Amino acid sequence: MSVLLTKTYDFSGDALELCARFRNEPYLFCLDSNRFDQGQGRYSFIGFDPFEVFQASGKDTLSSLKKRYARYSESSQQTLTPFAGGIAGYLGYDYGLYQEKIPLRSEDDLKLLPQGASRPDAVFGFYDCVLTIDHHTRKLHVTSSGWPEKNKASREKRAAARLADIERALARPFAPLTLLKRGTQYLIKKGTQYLIPNELSIVSPFKDFASNFTKSEYLATVRKVLEHIAAGDIYQLNLSQRFTCDTSGENVDPLEIYRSLRQLSPVSFGGYFDAGALKLISNSPEMFLRLRNRRVQTRPMKGTRPRGQGILEDQRLKNEIVRSEKDKAELLMVTDLERNDLGKVCDYGSVRVKEMRAIEEYKYVFQATSSVEGTLRVDKDCFDAIEACFPGGSITGCPKIRAMEIIEELEPTRRGPYTGSMGYIDFSGNMDLNILIRTLIHCGQKIHFQVGGGIVADSTPEGEYEETLVKARALRACLAGRRACLEAQRSYV
Repeated sequence: MSVLLTKTYDFSGDALELCARFRNEPYLFCLDSNRFDQGQGRYSFIGFDPFEVFQASGKDTLSSLKKRYARYSESSQQTLTPFAGGIAGYLGYDYGLYQEKIPLRSEDDLKLLPQGASRPDAVFGFYDCVLTIDHHTRKLHVTSSGWPEKNKASREKRAAARLADIERALARPFAPLTLLKRGTQYLIKKGTQYLIPNELSIVSPFKDFASNFTKSEYLATVRKVLEHIAAGDIYQLNLSQRFTCDTSGENVDPLEIYRSLRQLSPVSFGGYFDAGALKLISNSPEMFLRLRNRRVQTRPMKGTRPRGQGILEDQRLKNEIVRSEKDKAELLMVTDLERNDLGKVCDYGSVRVKEMRAIEEYKYVFQATSSVEGTLRVDKDCFDAIEACFPGGSITGCPKIRAMEIIEELEPTRRGPYTGSMGYIDFSGNMDLNILIRTLIHCGQKIHFQVGGGIVADSTPEGEYEETLVKARALRACLAGRRACLEAQRSYV
């Protein structure tokens, strides 16, 4: 028994401005494709006020979520949107440690939330209503399924009432996000002039941020990784460092920060999720898993170069990543790892590398990406696919389990949500999940973000350290620009 009511509008606005209409609603999410691309970034999804919230930690997290989800799963139906209702949220990297029975060695210094509760490894809301923006057709689809009602008449009644509530909310005036901007660029005050945030992004070192490594410690840790590679323990490992910014005394608006971040560097797998005591602000360019009609796909990324200051330098840096033997080897190893992971749950012979080493262009970096696909076996579902592939190989190393053990030995603090996944699973079992990289975690009076890079045999400690700074560039510019924008607003008003 299936119920789904849909209302469709013409829409050519901004997804985040639409999201801001519901900023005070609980467990608000925006799974946001602001780098419009019909293949990877066609849709953005908004949801809020779930009828149920799942939070859990430990080895039974995924199995417990699957049992809860099974209460509402139903057969696939024809819809105008890939996600008409289901669960949305995040699964943190630390769940993978329990899943693979890896001894916990690093300090979980973020384990307590401001209210004193333990930080969960997963938070998912169960959403009966979803707003979908189709950037290709410029339509907004509002869907309402009537869950958690089980009786058909009750479901239809609830679905109609919830749809009417959203229609009224869309018709009401609202306060838009308030960052000063001219065209699509925020104004940053410097003396008596206003500049765009790019000019703040060259500030170095991280004066406003505390790292969980000193530079010398990071370089020494890279050397330890290289020793493991030389000994044959691993072929590759992703090492990261975390930066923390204290926001005490500031009126922090996570949605405002996300607006600044997405303007600085548009991506296809970004998103915002209000998980209660913590907020995830993600500018991820990387897809973890997508499942549609039993076809499952993953798109690992490996190999990064900064964008140049002009056309000639830009082309030189792009050519550099194309020719780099180190980057080729790095992505090849991860692609092979993902192919093997998908092979655990896909039909024999169906797994193939669809694309190898596509160079994607972002505002701050070039990124090398591959695509691996397979057909999910009839006895497997989306949760089996997650278990087989989580966490993504691009942010662990090869072989995966040994790399995760070494990460847990060498990184001083637990990763938490970083390098986990955020996204959705609809009630018919299709899903789309990103990898939580280039992501800010707002919790209490602090904002944390983490950046890393893949280390292989010919890596250099200095080179690896500099790569983390390149990846952090947009995140730093965003937070620096946020403070400057607030100051500019005060001066302007």
